[in-house]
Formats: sequence, structure tokens, C-alpha cells
Amino acid sequence: MDFFTWSIIAAAFGMGIGSVGTGIGMGIAISKACEGVARNPGASGKILTNMMVGLALIESLAIYVFVICIIALYANPFTDTVVELIRAGMGA
Repeated sequence: MDFFTWSIIAAAFGMGIGSVGTGIGMGIAISKACEGVARNPGASGKILTNMMVGLALIESLAIYVFVICIIALYANPFTDTVVELIRAGMGA
């Protein structure tokens, strides 16, 4: 397989791992928030506020992974080098 195919595979793998990790983190956070509200309904306002902030931070990790994958696909710093190597190999 060539360089560009590997770039696509790496981006897909990275996005998959990033999505699974953030999904698990969000599930655990919501689960613990529900447990906290069930134990102490009077503190539900603070618990839900903290949960929403935590979920936003977890979601930002998924966005960072997405941005890195897009960079790997479209703004890859090694693209020029690989294209030059391919052209040199074809001319040899």
C-alpha cells in the first residue's frame, strides 16, 4: 500500500480510538452523576453543572482527535517528501 492509503487508515484508526475513549468517559461521567443525584437530590444543581463542564472537556478531546486526523489527511507535512520519493523511484 502507498503512503496516502496508510494516512487514511491511520486517520480512521485514530478517530475510532478517540471516539471510543471519549464515549466511555462520557458514559462513566453520566453514570456517576446519576448516582450522585440519586444519593443526594439536594445537590443535583452542583452535580449537573460539574457534569456538563466535564462532558464539554471530554468532548473537546474528541474534537482534538478529529482535527489531528484532518491534518494528517489534508495537510500532511510529509506529502511533498513522499511524492518526491515516488517520482525518484519511478524515474530510476
